[in-house]
Amino acid sequence: MSSRKAVCILSGGLDSVVSAFYVKQVKNLSPYTITFHYGQRSTEEMRRARLFSRLLGSEDHKEIDMGFMKDLYGNDNALTGENTIIPEKFHHSIVVPHRNSIFLTISAAWAASLKIGVIVYGAHADDQNYPDCRPKFVSSLADMLYESDLDAIDLGLRKRIEIWCPAKEDIHKDELIRIGYDLLGDKIFDTWSCYSDEALNSLNNPVHCGACESCINRRASFNIANIQDKTIYAT
Repeated sequence: MSSRKAVCILSGGLDSVVSAFYVKQVKNLSPYTITFHYGQRSTEEMRRARLFSRLLGSEDHKEIDMGFMKDLYGNDNALTGENTIIPEKFHHSIVVPHRNSIFLTISAAWAASLKIGVIVYGAHADDQNYPDCRPKFVSSLADMLYESDLDAIDLGLRKRIEIWCPAKEDIHKDELIRIGYDLLGDKIFDTWSCYSDEALNSLNNPVHCGACESCINRRASFNIANIQDKTIYAT
């Protein structure tokens, strides 16, 4: 990689958190973290992102309020629509159109101002249902970012941006979990995967619902990784 620093998109979820720790501790990149609120139903994501940004020792942490996107998506999307049913299995209603394109482009603007040449996000090899998580998308967007800042890059004023994600190295979710457990230990269970904050424990604290597509994938991946899942689920 061309830089000793990286802008890491941190959702508070398992994939993004482990990816950020991986590039810091394995690839020796100093992280700057950024989190997006796009009107998603789970606001617990933001709190977990702050928690892990501190634990990561991020040089800086930005929270970008894009709540207006909820109005753009309306009730067409299950992750932003208040009255939409969140599915237990993959359904196109949980694909948020152009979400990663937007997040990565905004992250690139911050990276450019910091003279940073690497952006990190948590797309892995099992995310094939999501077009903006595939290696072809990553390569295409990196080329677009280069073209959009070509003159400054060629003059040496800014860096050409590389986008790194686990999918680029064919890392699957169960492998990512094993990596994360090695790096984080039981802290990995503090990551947040649930699409909703509606499930509560006896102390009225949010817990994973255990029934949405993301919770089900989380449970299954810990099982495949042969690591006891200590996440608290409502069901």
